Amino acid sequence: MFILKRQDVEIAGIQHPKTGQQIPILKYEGQNFRLIQVFNAAQAEEAKAFWRDLTDNRGKACVLLEEPDRYSVWGKVRLEQIGEDSGSSSSSSSSGATSPLFTQACLLLLQAVYFDIEDLLGTRQAGTFVKEMTQIFQKWNFPQAESTGAVKQLIDMDPLTESVPNWQEHHITTLLQELYQIGKQYFGNTSFAEGAVEVLQDMPAGERKQFIDWMNKNPLGKMWGVV
Repeated sequence: MFILKRQDVEIAGIQHPKTGQQIPILKYEGQNFRLIQVFNAAQAEEAKAFWRDLTDNRGKACVLLEEPDRYSVWGKVRLEQIGEDSGSSSSSSSSGATSPLFTQACLLLLQAVYFDIEDLLGTRQAGTFVKEMTQIFQKWNFPQAESTGAVKQLIDMDPLTESVPNWQEHHITTLLQELYQIGKQYFGNTSFAEGAVEVLQDMPAGERKQFIDWMNKNPLGKMWGVV
């Protein structure tokens, strides 16, 4: 359909009627769109190819939102569809719920980056990192991550034994992309990712393989070096 700029649209959160989860909704010319996929600024071509595939090859009604630091693809949705098992977005496999193991893996990576920053750069930088991650969680309406205190709890918890938030696939994708970009800013290179992914060894082998296989289906695998 369209390539839009941030000033062209309104983005708001609505509450999922069953889970209570906040879902980002893009509004444009009286139409509503639900987030499908997020790409970082360096993935402009991947974002446009993904958008074109959905619109040209699959006949989906989608928009591509272009921002200075990211691209995002949104699928047309009727608000009354939210909460239905089928058709809740133009690509249910890209925006639906994921297994808790995906959230567990993401939290392990978040913790690994945090502790590397704390060990190598000091507690002040680690505190700034928490504040930056909180802003990201707030912007994209991550459940149970609405404050710096909540984010610190996520960093301090054991995701393999404790209950983790109910995050959807677009949350997982956004977190992995943003965490990678922030890690590059703090360490000045991408070598931190190789060390961070070693923490995934703490997961059961089958669950670790499932998560890595999913990452390798999109640019995240190459980004984090798990290909």
